[in-house]
Amino acid sequence: MLPPPSLLRSQLRSLPRRLPSSFYAARYIKSTPKNQPDSNNVVVPEQPKNWLTRKVETSPVAKYWFMKFTALLGFHSPKNLAGIRTFALYQHVCAVMPDAQREFWQNECDLPPTFQSWFTVTNLHLWMLTVRLRALPEPHGKYYVQFLLDHFFLDIEDRIRAILQPSIPPRDPYTFHSPFYVNPNIPKDGKLKRGSRAPERLVSRQLKIFKEQWMGMGMWFDYGLVTSDMELASTVWRNLLGARGSQGIAYPGMNAPKFRRAVNLVGGRVVDPEKVDWEKEQTRDDGSGVHDYAPEEVDQYVRYPELMLDIVTYIRREIARLEKISDEEIMEGGVEALKFGRIRQK
Repeated sequence: MLPPPSLLRSQLRSLPRRLPSSFYAARYIKSTPKNQPDSNNVVVPEQPKNWLTRKVETSPVAKYWFMKFTALLGFHSPKNLAGIRTFALYQHVCAVMPDAQREFWQNECDLPPTFQSWFTVTNLHLWMLTVRLRALPEPHGKYYVQFLLDHFFLDIEDRIRAILQPSIPPRDPYTFHSPFYVNPNIPKDGKLKRGSRAPERLVSRQLKIFKEQWMGMGMWFDYGLVTSDMELASTVWRNLLGARGSQGIAYPGMNAPKFRRAVNLVGGRVVDPEKVDWEKEQTRDDGSGVHDYAPEEVDQYVRYPELMLDIVTYIRREIARLEKISDEEIMEGGVEALKFGRIRQK
């Protein structure tokens, strides 16, 4: 039985990013062939190697005693191995995907350069990897799914704090800085406050909203995966394409509102849905940057069937590819074989 998420988060904060460089060098990271290019074309900044890592990599004796010592400390238990391994999976397999295919998501799908868009794209790939991790033998499956999710939300929490209250020196995220989104709270003059903190109330509220979005998105993608491509395409349309056109398409000559969107009831902002002024809410700019196309942009809807087909094909293809990878490779291999491919293959 897994411990409470709060305890897991505290363990992750203290463990996986301190020991792994030496730990991976000793046992878990297989070298990538020099002639194999990075399929994602995204370079995750590497931490400089400390003296312990260099010693373990170059000395078989040091490696032997290092592994003995870590075994005595319990680092070889399935739970701790899952925590360490899933950090590498999250950082190098899931979190890099918005930047890896930024042109497709922002130019083809018209997702704005916001953190909400980054979360949505990362969440898609987290779900696809989770589908494979659920099939791991017990207790590994539960450990891997739980720790992967914890790494995801620890990263989200750090990024939310940096967005709500940018400061100098800039806050380091749990993983790495992403150029996929811009911070709207950075002053135009570039003068940031020193050492300030984001209000905990706002951070908690945003985390609650993202948690509910993660749950809802995962549930509908699961449903689409086991039913039909039609259901999966509708999930893609609602969650990744902003459900544009759900209230009808505004053609030239029509007096359509500037912002027309699907109303999101998650996050605790709507207490009684029966009292919601739907017409007002649909035309309110919620800051997400995703809304219906204006009448002069109506041709943009022509691309939607192709976009949904591309994304559904991508999801089916990648899940089938991950299914063929052995449990041993998932838990003890490198990360290159697990990286997602391109949505549109040439």
